[in-house]
Amino acid sequence: SSGCAMRSGDLIASGTVSGPEPESRGCLLERTWRGSEPIQLPDGTERKFLQDGDEIIMRAWCEMPGAVRIGLGRCAGTITPAE
Repeated sequence: SSGCAMRSGDLIASGTVSGPEPESRGCLLERTWRGSEPIQLPDGTERKFLQDGDEIIMRAWCEMPGAVRIGLGRCAGTITPAE
């Protein structure tokens, strides 16, 4: 409806939405403070950056009181080794 000629496979990026507190950092690079502060995963391992074999899953939705929740689906991918 916006007139944008979107096609499947088009990439949409808005950047990260971050705040002033460490808990509000919006991407992995910010969350790890450029790799100097690793994050702990549920299994106890730590990550500073993505590694080969890591699976990334993104889900998105929009909701507000009195309106129907709109889901934007699930997007998943696995980090593969560089060739």
